[in-house]
Amino acid sequence: MLTDLEKKVVASIQSDIPVTQEPYGAISKKLGISQKELLVTLEDLCARGIIRRFGATIRHQKSGFGANAMTAWQVPEERIETVGNIMASSSHISHCYRRSPTDRWPYNLYTMIHASDEGMCRKIAKELSEKTAIDRYTLLFSHRELKKTSMQYFPDDQNPQ
Repeated sequence: MLTDLEKKVVASIQSDIPVTQEPYGAISKKLGISQKELLVTLEDLCARGIIRRFGATIRHQKSGFGANAMTAWQVPEERIETVGNIMASSSHISHCYRRSPTDRWPYNLYTMIHASDEGMCRKIAKELSEKTAIDRYTLLFSHRELKKTSMQYFPDDQNPQ
């Protein structure tokens, strides 16, 4: 169970962080607590496993990546961990998930490949295929982003969406 302060801290970091020299100072000021109290609370939430990851979300189109492809791979179940770890270690991969296949869609491992263009995405997929000996895959290219948001776990009364 989270305290009211912990809920407010989570709400304050679940959307854009202020782009300033001291973002934690701006957040703590908004919450009416000291920067030290904010940092101690964040560290405790991380240590307890409530916050698993704290990082930036880059808008890949604005950062020079002209293409991305969700790549669906058909991997023998006994190799899923090994293949998944190899793919996840690639600097071109931002996401790597295992999902359940269906009768009509046999793919069980998904990676998001980011590159300068579609040809480079295909090249990266081919290299990963050769490295893992997985040759059954399909690339699903993004053509237009319709929505991209982070999950909102608690309402941020100070910063309505």
